[in-house]
Amino acid sequence: MSNEKDYQLTLTVPTPEEFCALRKVAGLSPRNLISATRGLPNSLMGVSIRKQGQLVAMARVVGDGSIVFEVVDVAVTPSEQGHGLGKQLMRAVTNYLSENAPADADVSLIADVPADHLYAQFGFQPTAPESIGMVWHRE
Repeated sequence: MSNEKDYQLTLTVPTPEEFCALRKVAGLSPRNLISATRGLPNSLMGVSIRKQGQLVAMARVVGDGSIVFEVVDVAVTPSEQGHGLGKQLMRAVTNYLSENAPADADVSLIADVPADHLYAQFGFQPTAPESIGMVWHRE
């Protein structure tokens, strides 16, 4: 049984290799190493949680730093789920947003079900039916 002392939370983005590996093991859509290497340094903030030096959870905030913020890449390795790591990630993210996002900023995320219940605990609300999340992928 793990306890809070087993984990180290830092306000950093993971390495591109760790990022790609955690996305895969957590069941998120894969990202290639070249894209991760280019994209991660452009994060507004990142949070990483490690256990015995290994990345087990992460989240990032991206955007323009004033008008638009998006919470992305929230992931916890399956073997570490149920230990409150998602809440630790979101606490760090919402602390950052509270300190850095202007009151009129748009802060969004795309929530996979059932993770939407976690995000709701931190004040995120569905936008439907007034609006819906959409995504575009290059063909």
